[in-house]
Amino acid sequence: MFRKILIANRSEIALRVIRAAKELGISTVAIYSTEDKNSMHVELADEAICVGPALAAESYLNLSNVAQAIANSGCDAVHPGYGFLSENPTFVNICKDLGVTFIGPDDKTMSNLADKAKVKSILNKFDIPTVPGSDGSIEDIDTLKKTAADIGYPVLLKASWGGGGKGMRIVRNEEDLVREFNAAKMEAKVSFGKDDIYLEKFIEHPRHIEVQVLGDLYGNVVHIGERDCTLQRRHQKLLEESPSGVLSEEKRRKLHETAVLATKALGYQNAGTLEFLFDGENFYFIEINTRIQVEHPVSEMAYGVDLIKEQIAIASKEQLSLKQEDIKLKFHTMECRINAEDPDRFYPSPGMINKLFIPGGPGVRVDSAVYCGMNVSPSYDSLIAKLIVKGSDREEARLRMLRCLNEFVIEGVKTSIPFFQRILTTKDFVSNTYDTNFIDKKFLNKS
Repeated sequence: MFRKILIANRSEIALRVIRAAKELGISTVAIYSTEDKNSMHVELADEAICVGPALAAESYLNLSNVAQAIANSGCDAVHPGYGFLSENPTFVNICKDLGVTFIGPDDKTMSNLADKAKVKSILNKFDIPTVPGSDGSIEDIDTLKKTAADIGYPVLLKASWGGGGKGMRIVRNEEDLVREFNAAKMEAKVSFGKDDIYLEKFIEHPRHIEVQVLGDLYGNVVHIGERDCTLQRRHQKLLEESPSGVLSEEKRRKLHETAVLATKALGYQNAGTLEFLFDGENFYFIEINTRIQVEHPVSEMAYGVDLIKEQIAIASKEQLSLKQEDIKLKFHTMECRINAEDPDRFYPSPGMINKLFIPGGPGVRVDSAVYCGMNVSPSYDSLIAKLIVKGSDREEARLRMLRCLNEFVIEGVKTSIPFFQRILTTKDFVSNTYDTNFIDKKFLNKS
């Protein structure tokens, strides 16, 4: 097991890793920007090192500064959290050169799996269902037009690298295809530094379901069930739950088996997530995330597994402590991502938190680094808390989530709490009959 872990991240995910490491008897090192000098993750780590000014590009994303912090800290492992450098193969190589272990996949695996089109091509050879589309990135307009015509409109243009909806365009007819292709390439280039675009059939009313997996260095792979991530705004997840209420037991078993097979086929190690679209009858693989995810507590509470501790154990060359038959679903769980933003316009709402009450009670977990008197910076993502609840079934979890949202008080900044209060009482959510277009159509008036 490691002696000291540096967490190359900030806010609630840095705090989450610090707590898991301390429970394993491992000392911790936080990094921080000048903007974050009074942050909770800085306070609770055993050591803290400043890596630059507020701008993320000059601090948390500054490879030179972060590498110097690693060298100065004397750590023997680095946990990247999610976002920032968590899926950067160059950073993995830097850790290797410094003689410290990166808690995640190796640089080669990360590079290979970052290319979504390439991953899809690999899995097709193993008869793993993927969304019909191009075989890899599209290089020319003739291929673009032919592929779109072959699979039929509407189609979806997607960036081969990156995520978060960047470089993604829905095209419903041939007249718009070339224009949207060029626009997607431009956005992908700006967002990810690469303009590779591939094409898929656009599934009109899907559910978005992902499977949490763990793989060790010895070829052992297990799944920790599925999370339903269908509730999204502009391709950004808002609320997740486990298990999905739209899968039969037969479909669920097949989905889990497919995820494990795909993980082995890709040679993946550590914690990862395989994402699928489900059209009511069939599911289709769309991508793999090579990191821990924002919504990992949903699986942790549903199955009673500490995914961060498992990550650390795998990286320290231990075999998986879990066997598939020992991983049992215990609860229905939900997570709401509480953002500092205007709940009507979805604009960020930075500022000083001057009043705070965090809900509690049975079956409640709040992952957050906020405190009264804290300044919510405009320099970073607006996520300030994750509210996670568990219940004996979906309805108990829903009502518990509503109770907690009603208790949650954050003043000084606007938050997305009122938005979730509205969502959880809609007929579509209560009956679990919505799809990925629900928020955009019902709340953003998008066609």
